[in-house]
Amino acid sequence: MSGRSFLDTNVLLYTDDHDRPAKQTRALALLEETRMSGTGVVSTQVLQEYFVSATRKLGVPAPVAREKVEIFSHFQVVIVNVEDVLAAIDLHRLHSISFWDSLIIGAALSSGCSQIYSEDMQHGRRFANSEIVNPFV
Repeated sequence: MSGRSFLDTNVLLYTDDHDRPAKQTRALALLEETRMSGTGVVSTQVLQEYFVSATRKLGVPAPVAREKVEIFSHFQVVIVNVEDVLAAIDLHRLHSISFWDSLIIGAALSSGCSQIYSEDMQHGRRFANSEIVNPFV
């Protein structure tokens, strides 16, 4: 792993997904790798999406999910602002990708990430100096 690594919401969610033990193990290892190396990056969008999905889809109790958001906030956190939203709209229009994925890509680019770990985007696709990497393949 070289450079900074952006962690998409699905990576964080798999840490709580006991129904997918292989993905859970990989997600936990990836978080540990990026934590130990100091290269992990998330955004306020990812923290918000994690809380909502963990509590609604995975049944994680809200106090536990809140505690995990606090733990995940020890990574570098990109705070999404109006300029980021506008840039995401431009990425969405230019590359025909979802607005939410565009916001993730924009946060990764603005924080200098060389890889974006995500299961939800096209593995191997590049945006400027960042490559989408599906850590579960």
